[in-house]
Amino acid sequence: MQKPRILRTTVLDFVVITIGSAIYALAFDIFLDPNNIAPGGASGLAMVLNRYLTFLPIGTMVIIINAPLFLMGLRTEGRGFLIKSLYGTLISSILIDLLSGLYKYTDDPLLAALFGGVLMGTGLGLVFARGATTGGSDIAARLLTHKFPGLSVGRLMLAVDAVIVGLAALTFKHINFALYALITVYISSIVIDTILSGSDSARVAYVITKHTAEMVKAIDRELDRGATLINGEGSYTGEPTKIVLCAIKRRQIADLKKVAREIDPHSFVIIMDAHEVVGDGFRSHN
Repeated sequence: MQKPRILRTTVLDFVVITIGSAIYALAFDIFLDPNNIAPGGASGLAMVLNRYLTFLPIGTMVIIINAPLFLMGLRTEGRGFLIKSLYGTLISSILIDLLSGLYKYTDDPLLAALFGGVLMGTGLGLVFARGATTGGSDIAARLLTHKFPGLSVGRLMLAVDAVIVGLAALTFKHINFALYALITVYISSIVIDTILSGSDSARVAYVITKHTAEMVKAIDRELDRGATLINGEGSYTGEPTKIVLCAIKRRQIADLKKVAREIDPHSFVIIMDAHEVVGDGFRSHN
């Protein structure tokens, strides 16, 4: 039973990566490349180099740029991650070249930046969701963390992309192209987060009150949410207390505040962002 399940998961991984790579290639060919919007990463660098080395197609150049990165990552990155990422890189690069003459939107660069960001984020989100990447700054950042362990992958990716966007502005001789690229990257990051974490992002609420039992019952009754009690101690009084921990939907924040106010006007409520909540009432473990 285990082997068929692994096979189905693997096939699904590559199918989704193929679809995501195709969407990414469409975003690049229709909106970004025709308007000189370099969205960072290997594709953005390839776009810049293509303006000087016109005989090399952008997709082919992306493969050339990524080849040494994948070779360097053989020792440090997981084999499954590298295989799926290499597949995503090859598919997206080949499709960038094959679809380059399909259609080019050049009427409004701002709209191109916005819709290019939406499509690019959708494609990358699907690829990331299956544990892969399309190469470029992600692989480079992962490798750099081994040299600079004090820096996060996110910050290193931002640094690599910022350099590429700067090169694009110099190549295309106008700061507007860099600004459009920043819009694209920002929109893309929002779409990626939405795909990976869901559009209705969750919140975690901590409620400190002397009326713990009433608060838990009210949360269950009014919000249809369970709660967890955490043992705590007041730092000033030294008295033991119970902290109510509850995961809620973003739209339920106002309801929780109302419940807390009605049960105990002196309650202390802390609401924090939750990157992802998986389980009953939220996203499925699948």
